[in-house]
Amino acid sequence: MTPSALYLDLLKNCLTGLLYEDIPSVAFPFGYGMPSDKSPETFVRVFRETGRDVPGRAQTMVGLRRLNNVQQCIETVLTEKIPGDLIETGVWRGGVTILMRGILKAHGVVDRVVWVADSFQGLPVPDLDLYPSDAMLSKEAGHLAVSKDQVRQNFQRYGLLDEQVQFLPGWFKDTLPTAPIERLAVLRLDGDLYESTKDALVNLYPKLSPGGFVIIDDYNIRSCREAVDDYRLAQGIEEPIEDIDGWGVFWRRSE
Repeated sequence: MTPSALYLDLLKNCLTGLLYEDIPSVAFPFGYGMPSDKSPETFVRVFRETGRDVPGRAQTMVGLRRLNNVQQCIETVLTEKIPGDLIETGVWRGGVTILMRGILKAHGVVDRVVWVADSFQGLPVPDLDLYPSDAMLSKEAGHLAVSKDQVRQNFQRYGLLDEQVQFLPGWFKDTLPTAPIERLAVLRLDGDLYESTKDALVNLYPKLSPGGFVIIDDYNIRSCREAVDDYRLAQGIEEPIEDIDGWGVFWRRSE
């Protein structure tokens, strides 16, 4: 294994808390966390690998398999020279975007930016008149809030906060239409709600280069899945959706 591969494996195990068996939080959002027969204070490796619990201290809850997917997608666009930056919309404690920057660093890439897009206020209050499928998450407004300062500190802890990391603070409907992003190679969505998912796709998918990847973290949340399926249908997107770990999915843009 090369030094860069060893570094990235260590980085992923730190970001997920697998390295030190980080105890889960007692709060499990949206009902997809720890099974009822397990104590929330129990560390179970397979749950952390598949993103089925909420870490107490670690920087990401998406799990090791979804982090592996992020690495695979980024290294593919680097190898094939697919142009564009990297973005995650909805970053929580910043773990996935920290990995994105770490991958660029490990491969000596200096001409791509990692965009960190988040309200830093948790989930928005859903507009149920326009997006009734968001009703299932209506009680989660403000949940999972992590401040921009805390996310910046997390980048600093890993030595990865520099000019190749750019923050887009605010609600997606306000920030994404005017975001100064010219082109994307990897677009990762983790907004949970129909509205948040739609806003990201409408404003960012047109900037995705052919050969670039779309990653949907919460495709098994009904509101998110409906937003993705509706957008794909409206835009005539026929590239097959591929499963990652039974929760997240991705596809590769062909044109």
